[in-house]
Amino acid sequence: MLQITQLDLQRSGKPLFEKAQLTLHSGQRFALIGNNGCGKSSLFQVILQQLDIDGGEVLLPDRWKVAHMAQDIQSLDRPAVDYVIDGFTELRATERALAEAEQHNDHTLIVKLHEKLDAMSAYTINHRAESILQGLGFSASDNHRAVGEFSGGWRIRLNLARALLNPGDLLLLDEPTNHLDVEAIFWLEQWIKQFSGSLILISHDRDFIDQTASHIAHIESHQINTYKGSYSDFERQRAEKLNQQQAQHDKQQAQIKHMQSYIDRFKAKATKAKQAQSRIKALERMQLVAAVKLPSEYHFDIPLAEKTGSPLIRCENLNVGYGDTTIVSQINFTLEPGMRVGLLGENGAGKSTLLKSLVGEIPVLSGEKLDHKFLSIGYFAQHQIEALDYDASPILHIQRIAPKASEQSIRDFLGRFLIKGDMATDTIRHFSGGEKARLALALVAWHKPNLLILDEPTNHLDINMREALAEAISTFEGAVVLVSHDRYLLRHCVDELYRIHDGMFTEFSGDLADYQKAVAKDAKALADKPSAQAPVDKKQARVDAAKARQATAPIRKRIKHIEKDLDKHQARLNTILEKISQPEMYEDANKAELKTLLAEEIELKTAIETLEESWMEEQEKLQD
Repeated sequence: MLQITQLDLQRSGKPLFEKAQLTLHSGQRFALIGNNGCGKSSLFQVILQQLDIDGGEVLLPDRWKVAHMAQDIQSLDRPAVDYVIDGFTELRATERALAEAEQHNDHTLIVKLHEKLDAMSAYTINHRAESILQGLGFSASDNHRAVGEFSGGWRIRLNLARALLNPGDLLLLDEPTNHLDVEAIFWLEQWIKQFSGSLILISHDRDFIDQTASHIAHIESHQINTYKGSYSDFERQRAEKLNQQQAQHDKQQAQIKHMQSYIDRFKAKATKAKQAQSRIKALERMQLVAAVKLPSEYHFDIPLAEKTGSPLIRCENLNVGYGDTTIVSQINFTLEPGMRVGLLGENGAGKSTLLKSLVGEIPVLSGEKLDHKFLSIGYFAQHQIEALDYDASPILHIQRIAPKASEQSIRDFLGRFLIKGDMATDTIRHFSGGEKARLALALVAWHKPNLLILDEPTNHLDINMREALAEAISTFEGAVVLVSHDRYLLRHCVDELYRIHDGMFTEFSGDLADYQKAVAKDAKALADKPSAQAPVDKKQARVDAAKARQATAPIRKRIKHIEKDLDKHQARLNTILEKISQPEMYEDANKAELKTLLAEEIELKTAIETLEESWMEEQEKLQD
């Protein structure tokens, strides 16, 4: 079992854990939850021995192998399937030893190594890797593409596949659903249910937690409190625990008040002094029960346009796509006020393409799209947060779209999204992902739409914020079109489901449970279908590949330079973070050095964000 006892941990001089405890037995599946910044990812680093602790013990059985989902990738020229298998380091080491033994004709060693490979099921490893990649949404043609050709989200999927191929005895997954579509999440849930080892996962997807976790580990007030059951069970148990704590606190406060009253009345009287002193000592020994302090609940609303019309949008025989390529065909759809529509379909099916066509970001290819004259769209794009101006303040973001609005009215509006005080006037470069997401939602709400079009709005949002968004969408009086991998949001916010599949747009008559069955049925039909691939002209394929490499060479060169700079900056930042986490840095003698390091930390984080934005831009060019 994994046993964490009396854990003390500080980062940047701030305590994350104080005498924290956690015990995980073999086969248990824990969901690690808590507010952003509470120490979830740091706990993973502690378990992986990547971070020194300030006190306590972290004990793992010697025989346990720990696998985790890495957040970065180095082997950019490696084919995807080979990169995934490379994560099985013991297998790769055995293969290298076998090649060397064969070179030296060491027949005894060759036999032993073949037996070892057989024990690791090495002869089916390619099939298993390809099966995992397929489950996570990769096509057969993706298996042999270079890792560097995939965008950031798909690279994270490759790291997930790598962890799943050789999960060891303890598997650590940090936000595994962030870059998955609903179909891939369905598959991952089934994989986890069949996994016999131990699991700790960090996730803000409550449906995913409900389907996969046997226990909840909640980080709060520098402690780790464990609960048996799903996230729904945790909510009920925690509410009961807090009610009991508050009742104990109230009872104790009444007792303290009664004792203090006695002390105040009789401590000066000789006949009662002894009893008064006894009560004073009893108060000093008393272990106080803290009052329950719940985080303030977050609520916001999305105001409705003053005018509306019906229908808001009518699509007749609409075809959408890019250039000469049609992605979705024959869309016949009427969007009326009050409709709440959820779009389903795997990544790449065309959901975002359809949304961009509805808002006019890209032209329709053919057919007719009729917009009502009073149509007002509030559009949250999939990469809305990355599109913000990181050097501008929240107030400036709104002033650019509403130059006549007073600063006070803007401040009042932003306050509803918990963007208050200096946050409203500071640049957003140092905002957390959740804070940037709140600003992006505020910009959507400012337009007072009568149609909300939301493409994956829950990325970067924690569970509380997702629930607030669900409430805001539910109470919005206009129409809604939603694309999301968060089933809680879909279940609470939409009344009608439409599916994009095989290039066609059709209404889906069932619910999300029915959709999961439909996805499983389609996957089985695909697996049972005999392959009938056309013969490949290998010579022409080599010519095409050479042309592609030549055309993309300048972009790949720029990407390589950016990644080199990122590695250098990140290495220096890690060194600084390690140094400022040392307690002696906060002594008076080191104040000057600490100030210099903190300033350099800010500069490095700014430079890294700029480089990451440049990397994303170059990746988009490469994909195009």
